[in-house]
Amino acid sequence: MMFGGFPGFEATQLTEARLARGLTRAALAAAVDRSASTLSKWEAGQQTPTPDALEALARVLLVPREFFFNGPFDAGERPRFFRSMANATKGSRERIQQHLLWLQRISHQLQTWVDLPTVDLPDLGGTDFRLLQSCEIEDAAACLRARWRLGRAPIPDVLLVLENAGIVVGRCSFAAPSIDGVSHWSLADDRPYVLLSSDKRAAVRSRFDAAHELGHLVLHRHVDAAALTQRDEFKELERQAHRFASAFLLPSEGFVNELAETSLDVFQALKPRWGVSIAAMIYRCKDLGLISEGHAGRLFKASSARGWARREPDDDRLVVERPRLMERSIRLLLTEGGFSVDQLLAAFGLAPADIEALAGLPDGLLSHGPAQVLLMPTPRPKPACPSESCAEVIPIRGGS
Repeated sequence: MMFGGFPGFEATQLTEARLARGLTRAALAAAVDRSASTLSKWEAGQQTPTPDALEALARVLLVPREFFFNGPFDAGERPRFFRSMANATKGSRERIQQHLLWLQRISHQLQTWVDLPTVDLPDLGGTDFRLLQSCEIEDAAACLRARWRLGRAPIPDVLLVLENAGIVVGRCSFAAPSIDGVSHWSLADDRPYVLLSSDKRAAVRSRFDAAHELGHLVLHRHVDAAALTQRDEFKELERQAHRFASAFLLPSEGFVNELAETSLDVFQALKPRWGVSIAAMIYRCKDLGLISEGHAGRLFKASSARGWARREPDDDRLVVERPRLMERSIRLLLTEGGFSVDQLLAAFGLAPADIEALAGLPDGLLSHGPAQVLLMPTPRPKPACPSESCAEVIPIRGGS
């Protein structure tokens, strides 16, 4: 039996916001001046907050009051692959997973009005990842480059390539140094998603993180989530995604043809062209059998002696890639779709700052009133469907 204030209050939304902010039940209860047992009853749906408690929850959790009346959004239980170290905490993973869910919620709502690129991501991993050989991972990376007509040359913008293939990419602050990214195939729209940390300022690191998550999406679509809880299997999944990213960014023939020699000076010269770290190039040469394990170790030692272990040359000069798809979709609705900022905020049901961060919008675009919006013409509004067999398309309505 439910007691308390508000009909329509969604208990799952309270849990979602609490996890997204990295708060325990006890910490949130103290912040809103309630007992931990009362908060537990709210989250269990046994009680609902009073009006003043609801206002306090919204203020502490930095969400609009209406957030708690959103219907639950389910992206499915397919595994979420974290590019992370073993010491990543459960709380960090839960917090980042909630922000991924918010990105998926925004995207799913946008697809009501906007056509996103069709998903073009083959299943290249087979049914059992434990049987995958390194040569098969190399072949998968080469197959994907051929499918997307990337040739054997460097990829100028990895995130643009992913978005053109229908992958929705977002960024936000993870505030967790041991986690770089997470990927997931959403069952809500059968679309792949990648969320990357905006805390890492090295462009080459971010590009590799994106390629790593791409590896999970194409190789590990059918992996049982239980494998992620087994240390050895998790390490193997990470190794395979790492090998895929290396092969995708540094295709064997194209990269090797540009190697005059396997030296730090050559790697430094090639780094801006290939957009890959010197450390990753050393590993790639070892994987391809161009250098021995001992040679690779000497190169890493020499790199450390130059002070490159923490920051390599050009890390401050190369620009971090940014996602464009969500930003362009929202700008399109504001310029050609007839939507006001308030209408979009009501549809998304999230705080303006969270939408801006996840969608790559300028700070304040959705939170500081009317702003000049520059037209960026892609993607396009959904056309009305002429066939009765098509799914219903909600027309874009003019703002009031």
